[in-house]
Amino acid sequence: MAAYAALVSLMHIIDDLEHHHSPPISLNKQQVQSLTENVMFLQEFLEAYNSPVSDEADPLEMRIADAAYAAEDAIESRIVAKIQLSRSRETYNSVSSNHDDDDEEMNLFRDVQNVRQEMDQIKSLAMQRNTEKVVIHDKLRSFVSASSSTGKNSSGMVVWSEGVVNGILEMLVSDQHERQVIPITGMGGIGKTTLAKTVYSKKIIEQRFDVCAWATISQQYNTREILCELVSQATKKSKEQLSEKSEDELGFELYQHLMGRRFLIVVDDMWSIDAWDRIQRFFPENENYSRIIVTTRLSYLSSQLNNNFSLQMEFLDEVRSWELFSKIVFGAGSCPHELEKIGKKIVENCRGLPLSIVVVGGILKNREHTLGVWVSISQNLASEVNLDNDKFCMELLKMSYNHLPVYLKPCFLYMGVFEEDNSVKVSKLKKLWVSEGFLKPMNGKSLETIAIEFLRDLVDRNLILVDKVGSTGSIKFVKIHDLLRDLCLNQSKKDGFYHVIGQSSPRGMSSQHRVVIPRNMPKKKVLGDLQSMPRARSIISEYGRVPRIKNSRLLRTLHANKFPYFKDAQYVNLRHLAGEVGSMSSIFTSFTRFWNLHILIVSCNWKEFTAPVEIWRMPQLRHIEMTIGRFYLPEPSSDDVVVMENLLVLEEIANFKCSEEVVKRIPNIKKLGIIYFDIIEQDDYYYCLNNIKRLCKLESLRVDCWNDFRAAPYVLTFPQSLKKLTLGMSHGLEWEKMLEKIGALPLLEKFKLYKGCFGTGKWEMVEGQFPSLKYLELDSCPSLEHWTAESNSIFPRLEKLCLVKMEELKEIPTQIGDIPTLLKIWMIDCGESAVMCAKEIVEEQVELQGEDLPFHVQVRLRRKNEAVQSLESPNFEVICNSSN
Repeated sequence: MAAYAALVSLMHIIDDLEHHHSPPISLNKQQVQSLTENVMFLQEFLEAYNSPVSDEADPLEMRIADAAYAAEDAIESRIVAKIQLSRSRETYNSVSSNHDDDDEEMNLFRDVQNVRQEMDQIKSLAMQRNTEKVVIHDKLRSFVSASSSTGKNSSGMVVWSEGVVNGILEMLVSDQHERQVIPITGMGGIGKTTLAKTVYSKKIIEQRFDVCAWATISQQYNTREILCELVSQATKKSKEQLSEKSEDELGFELYQHLMGRRFLIVVDDMWSIDAWDRIQRFFPENENYSRIIVTTRLSYLSSQLNNNFSLQMEFLDEVRSWELFSKIVFGAGSCPHELEKIGKKIVENCRGLPLSIVVVGGILKNREHTLGVWVSISQNLASEVNLDNDKFCMELLKMSYNHLPVYLKPCFLYMGVFEEDNSVKVSKLKKLWVSEGFLKPMNGKSLETIAIEFLRDLVDRNLILVDKVGSTGSIKFVKIHDLLRDLCLNQSKKDGFYHVIGQSSPRGMSSQHRVVIPRNMPKKKVLGDLQSMPRARSIISEYGRVPRIKNSRLLRTLHANKFPYFKDAQYVNLRHLAGEVGSMSSIFTSFTRFWNLHILIVSCNWKEFTAPVEIWRMPQLRHIEMTIGRFYLPEPSSDDVVVMENLLVLEEIANFKCSEEVVKRIPNIKKLGIIYFDIIEQDDYYYCLNNIKRLCKLESLRVDCWNDFRAAPYVLTFPQSLKKLTLGMSHGLEWEKMLEKIGALPLLEKFKLYKGCFGTGKWEMVEGQFPSLKYLELDSCPSLEHWTAESNSIFPRLEKLCLVKMEELKEIPTQIGDIPTLLKIWMIDCGESAVMCAKEIVEEQVELQGEDLPFHVQVRLRRKNEAVQSLESPNFEVICNSSN
């Protein structure tokens, strides 16, 4: 796997140099051709050949990886030397000399020649190995995108007996008024968390308890973060609002909020009684039937939590095991008769362990449904039957990893760089995969598209879990089961794919290419390890500051909470730069030396900063996102002809002028975010908002106008490709006309409007508008009083409607209740008239459809309103956030 990732990465470097408008070095064409042929052969070899499952790294694969790394070292070291030499000449005005350049070119030629010879020998060995198995395909193994994935994780498929679920529910609603702790124990992968989630999501729980909150503990827990999570969920405050509070302050706030309320707290994955002792003191004994669920692998903890009751999770029986397996492999279909016997043998070998069944099912779902394939899987499982449960589960997970296509293995193993039980943002994961260089171009698709397809494939194989879905159904956050994460860490250590500081390294420190810095790792240890890794290409540190290191010349990926000081650093090979920095100028002083920068995501407490115009001469850039007070992007020079063909995302840009020159430079932009500040006297067309329609690949647009922006936004136009639109404009616009343009967009799925000014106070919808809209949000539009529709057919695909602070809104279209796809309506701090309209919609639909409506209305109030609270019903929920 490390070998394949290294080969793909090497090809990226060669392609980047060949297609760069001004490459820092040039490579010998004959060498490149020969090297490329060898790399392509070895990629196809690895795609066709699965190395045997072993606790030791495959020697041939490690030799391939080392050869690819050696080529990368030679090329990127030459780039560093060339740029440093150029900088030295600029600094000291030295007379140009070709002697040093010639020496470096000879060194590069010699080093690449050595790699060529090594790869020739490897190629011969590869052709000899298991000739009957190694069939080199003419083209890549076909990749089937898991487009049918629903976004539901495998845990939703686990079939629990009614007795198990009802047993927990009876404890939760029992007439024991004392606070009760309910332990759920069992081995990893048996479904403790899934069972807790199943019960937690029941409607009866939501109705019975005033406060419900969930916290995951894990082995390496942080008490303050646990309390922050609980307070955030209990009080509905954002974590940003709680960021300045200490552990004791958070605990006290939680205690105060829970006092007098009936609460249900879930403490998931607890590993020690010490963790319990540190948080349980903040759960008051209200004697009002409050409950706490604790899940743990450690059975002995249950008696310390509750002497009278604990639920020991049992393995699934034969019937339920087969039912779970069938759902995963065949969905709504059934198992072919000729596969049923061997299928049940496979299920039997999984021993009733849900995680094992889910993982094996994920393997078979994506393999041919033939007797030969299933017999092979069955034989591999049978060989592990005599192992104890924990070891058996890990060996089975290894098998699931071994059956992955080689192009998915790096993506899966990369999940181990994130902390245990972390929810990982998909947009972040996608950018890291792209920047790390192990995604192979395929069928003309962008690397970002390939990343999303690979992610869906891993979800479809039940190796990654969907944690959160966005408003239009896309996957926003993912997680990985801790046993699967252990597999990622163990396999990565064996293959040398990445090194986690604080762990041993079988291959030694000097050969490591990716470095992960765990939470709370001592600075001295981090610095010592980093200094002994001269070949490090990636540093991942989400929870701490990366210390300044001297030997960072080959660094490509720097993803950190805080950056080191940049002034004298030579990060010329950087592709990915994401995190907080103390000084913007420290980055941009030598900005243009980043010859291959792809991702630039920087936050800083500076009030404003203007990027150098040279940013328009960096065509490798794919994503620019600057979170500071105001980040200005200058117009490109008309003399400069560089086109930013790779640029897909441009966010948080202040006072952006979308001139013809700019439009020509960003033809493939997909996501654009603009903020306009304090512009009073400019001409209506000064910012060229009419040119936005010419960005014909734009899918997501956000335009915010703050304060006294007077340049009339009615000139704003939209491309037909737009899928997501967020607008916040309080001045100079009557939204009635603008909404006609927006409603005509054929692909628009998500629309958010903030502070819209409706001159007539009315919005009357007509038939045919918003044909694809799934999510609509209206926030703080004080002049909108009447929202009506002249047609019975509006929003044909709407799923979610959110109304926020619409205090003057008196009516909403009753036709909304007739939308067949509608799932939920949120009303947050809205006026009583609008709430009454929503209630009437519910009542009308109950008369037509019965009380089991497909949609639900939730009303949130900042303060008590007895008139509104009296409207509550099974389909109409009222939540008051004010304290008792």
